[in-house]
Amino acid sequence: MATLDLEAEYNNRARVPDHGAVQDRLARLSEEVRRAAGSAAELDRSYGSGERQKYDLFKPKSGGGNVAALVYIHGGYWQRGDRKGNSFVARELNARGITVAVPSYSLCPAVAVMDIVAELRSCVKAVHDATKQRIVVAGHSAGGHLAAAMLATDWSRVAGAPADLVKAAYSISGVFDLSPLITTSINEGLKLDVAKAREASVTGWPTPPKDRTFVAGVGGDESQELIRQSLAIAGAWSRAGVKAECVIVPATNHFTVVEELTRPDSAMLARVALMCGR
Repeated sequence: MATLDLEAEYNNRARVPDHGAVQDRLARLSEEVRRAAGSAAELDRSYGSGERQKYDLFKPKSGGGNVAALVYIHGGYWQRGDRKGNSFVARELNARGITVAVPSYSLCPAVAVMDIVAELRSCVKAVHDATKQRIVVAGHSAGGHLAAAMLATDWSRVAGAPADLVKAAYSISGVFDLSPLITTSINEGLKLDVAKAREASVTGWPTPPKDRTFVAGVGGDESQELIRQSLAIAGAWSRAGVKAECVIVPATNHFTVVEELTRPDSAMLARVALMCGR
């Protein structure tokens, strides 16, 4: 049996040569969203003392009722990206009456992956405190891992947080078992060893409570490893009683899959909105 080439499986930039064009397109849309939001956006809100521990809050012009706020976590293999290039997610969700928070967070190698998990826990609690709304978490790539981590967090152990703070999450193209990354070039920035990879892998954490909802979305044109990871976590959590499933999005790769959140008629957008109560 041939050995799986983990570098080829997990190096998404190498797999998608035009990834830069996709990211530029989303960056331009993000600029448009920030300009159009005007006073409905509260930018650069702090959730900690770190330079990158800030989030942007985009409020809908109309809405109300029992609706959750969405925290959207950007990707970049825990070592790239920021909130400003991901404001695009707010446009269609705001149009449906949903408040959207988009945070930045500290990056590897300045911090470890578990430090980022701790930062996002602080952010999620800060958004809840600011909005007084239930929280749904979504994220792409590394953000997909972090979204799953927020769902699997025991919030009863976080001071001042409700035990059911996060009851639903939508992970897009996430990596939930980090151990395959150890031998790849991605680990040059992550500095993972076996113990650190195991600690940060949500697949080894206690399963979320049975009243939680989880979707692992992944592009149909992504690597077999990315698809396997999404199928594996959704399957394991479903067998444990979580309302979990994997959704394979046809004709999308690791970068274009997130554009589903910009299309008013996309099933992904509809599912995220439904999770929020819309």
